[in-house]
Amino acid sequence: MDQLATIGPAVSVFGSARTARDSHWYAQAQECGRLLAGRGFAVITGGGPGIMEAANRGAHGADGRSIGLNITLPNEQHANAYLTLELNFRYFFIRKVMFVKYARAFIVFPGGFGTLDEFFEAMTLMQTLKIAPFPLILIGSSYWSGLVNWMRQTLNTEHHAISPSDLDLFRVTDNVAEAVEMIHEVHSGRACWCSNLPRFPEDSFPRPGEGTRSGRRQPSRHVRSGDAWMGIDPREGDQR
Repeated sequence: MDQLATIGPAVSVFGSARTARDSHWYAQAQECGRLLAGRGFAVITGGGPGIMEAANRGAHGADGRSIGLNITLPNEQHANAYLTLELNFRYFFIRKVMFVKYARAFIVFPGGFGTLDEFFEAMTLMQTLKIAPFPLILIGSSYWSGLVNWMRQTLNTEHHAISPSDLDLFRVTDNVAEAVEMIHEVHSGRACWCSNLPRFPEDSFPRPGEGTRSGRRQPSRHVRSGDAWMGIDPREGDQR
């Protein structure tokens, strides 16, 4: 927390570690990292190869902040060579908190179980109002269309397991520049993500990725997002 508390506005980028360097998705993720850095965002990834390496590579090449939250695995995942800050985690659940806590948005490229896990984690936190809604953007309509149609038809229409408005929590695009622009618009206050969802009072908690205002401790009983997520202030430790 101490090392990430000063990185400024950041975007977490997810995707498969198995994506080849000559892949179309790798090129898009690298461009995404470059564009995010150009907008002043730090890029946070899982620190490994594939999409993670590509996003870090793009940010690093643009002299941006390129952060990798690596994980210790039985088949060791080596950190990529494009990080300005590397942190290593033993447990997934602590690492997942860090992805959300310091992010203004998630960009999700094609990936496997881990990528889906991060996507649905963010969806659940927003749906249950545990974090303030922030941009959650899927890259690659051809890859994600089957999942999106299943959520729309099976989860919503057939079984009523979700609300129709839950499908507004995310967007799908094939254009990384469009994704970065959407994030910039929300971050700058010119757009609102999921305006239909209720919010906590604006003066109660910091925006995602910001510290507490005036250095004052925030009450943990009204957990919202960013540095108020789980009632933790990175400068003061767990205040619950």
